[in-house]
Amino acid sequence: MSYAPFVPSGGYTGWTFLKRTFSAQRTAYLRDGTIHREEAYFRDKIGKADTAEKLVSDRRLLSVSLSAFGLEADLPNKAFIRKVLEGGTLKSDSLANRLADKRYLEFAKAFGFGDFPKPNTLKSDFADKILKAYEARSFETAVGAQDSNMRLALNAQRELADLAGRSLSSNGKWYLALGSPPLRTVLQTALGLPSSFSSADIDRQVQVLKDRCEAALGQSDPSQFRDPEQIEKLIRLFLVRSQTTATSALEGTQVLGLLQQAVRISRYA
Repeated sequence: MSYAPFVPSGGYTGWTFLKRTFSAQRTAYLRDGTIHREEAYFRDKIGKADTAEKLVSDRRLLSVSLSAFGLEADLPNKAFIRKVLEGGTLKSDSLANRLADKRYLEFAKAFGFGDFPKPNTLKSDFADKILKAYEARSFETAVGAQDSNMRLALNAQRELADLAGRSLSSNGKWYLALGSPPLRTVLQTALGLPSSFSSADIDRQVQVLKDRCEAALGQSDPSQFRDPEQIEKLIRLFLVRSQTTATSALEGTQVLGLLQQAVRISRYA
């Protein structure tokens, strides 16, 4: 039987437990035979996938590749993924550059099919880089099967640390954050932004994020997330607000149920 991560409760209490047991649980999860078999297959075969067509034609290779970027839901969409890969990233009008979800851009850039005469899949260290990401994302997915908010929190912890270290302007980092749907969800919830936020002009969204971060965390620059304590503050806000929203929704449903029951009873009184 494969190992399933354990999260005893939701909210910040569950997160505290997950952080405390993270290393042990991740190690146990990665010992799973299925993980080992898929990684061994990837190492053996990826060097032969020198075109996007060859990659998407091998379901096992494609599954690991997509999972490494959080795009596993696109496994059936082979024609779309092939277009993303073959278009590359060097041209501004390439499909990867035009998509709002910048995980596709990172995916296409990592493989390099449309950018170089020889793709990155032929490099000796390519498998190591992809499998490192695959292990991280796979564990997050397994945690998400227990609690979806915990998966979002783990993803935010990893992405924010990476984002803070990038050689981009403050605004450039915020644009990149908004291009990651999981991270965007965490930011919107943690900072108390309405669902209509995403329909605003992108420059306006960045300014709102900066203002809200300044108010909630004391700083507006994403470089603040080099400090693990700043990441933890944001995750705490996300989990507390998520739990509050879920509780309010449950209470509202219960009240509505009681009112409907009262109406039914009154009809027969």
